[in-house]
Amino acid sequence: MTQPVRVHPLVSPWGRFGLYSFYIDAPEPAIVDTGIASSPAEGMIPALEAIGRRIEDVRWILLTHGHIDHIGGAHALWELTGRRAKVVIHQADAPMLRSRRAHVDEYLAGRGQYLTDPDGASRVGAAADAVISGEMEPDLLVQGGETISLGGDVTVSVHSVPGHTPGSVAYVIDGQNDVFVGDAVQVHGAANGFPGFVDPAAYRASLQYLRDDIRPWHLYLGHPYRGADGEPFGVELDETQARRALQESIDVETRVSSAACRCLEAGLEGTTSAYSPFAAVAEDLGYTGDPSLEPSPFFTTLHGYTTHFSNRFERKATHG
Repeated sequence: MTQPVRVHPLVSPWGRFGLYSFYIDAPEPAIVDTGIASSPAEGMIPALEAIGRRIEDVRWILLTHGHIDHIGGAHALWELTGRRAKVVIHQADAPMLRSRRAHVDEYLAGRGQYLTDPDGASRVGAAADAVISGEMEPDLLVQGGETISLGGDVTVSVHSVPGHTPGSVAYVIDGQNDVFVGDAVQVHGAANGFPGFVDPAAYRASLQYLRDDIRPWHLYLGHPYRGADGEPFGVELDETQARRALQESIDVETRVSSAACRCLEAGLEGTTSAYSPFAAVAEDLGYTGDPSLEPSPFFTTLHGYTTHFSNRFERKATHG
């Protein structure tokens, strides 16, 4: 690479929060993650105009995973490029791009089991209808290990980093080690104060892989996740900050895992607590956030541990 490729954050409004996408200023420009349906018009177009770039020239749409606030604007952005941009997503998360209903199914299979909300599925469905700009088939399905050319001598390598979702990926600008991870690095979570991941073992392994093998020079996060002191990281981290965020994420997973294991070994018991049946975990960790706040990372994560530890306990009993 003759000279560094510039990366520009693109912030789009969404209620009290902003949604973050990133523009890779390559010969074939790319945008990493797309916010929701309104994000391309309300956030990306003015942000790109401010740096002398045009949304029509974007040639790659790189999706880190399939959650609403990352893929919701994909169809709208694709339309604004004259349908010329190629849309990339991991094959495991592709159903979330193809179908709004997949988001309801995800809710029902996981956190919805613990949220005593008879209207929960309909609310998730309404949110998907409102903020996903369109169902679509991706142009390129990845698994990790691929290299994507952004024109000239600029390439991006794809790395599988499952855990937050089964199909979470990191995109790395080769030669300058800029790493885009979406929500694969959670630290202490976002405003809700709890990290969200569906597969604890995969999440931990991915964090270790990012820390020890990828070793980002710059790390770009999907949200300003909070550190141990409660203060949010930015979404653009230098090498030192990146290593701290990765190590803190691993440390948090260790504490959550220990609390979950103790709770599950004692047996789950329904109570009137808002954290039921995982009230012991919340108490153990001193967690006092709202567990029903969508996307409900407390229940998403603890459901992941029930599956993980159930499988481990079954293997232990089988091999005695």
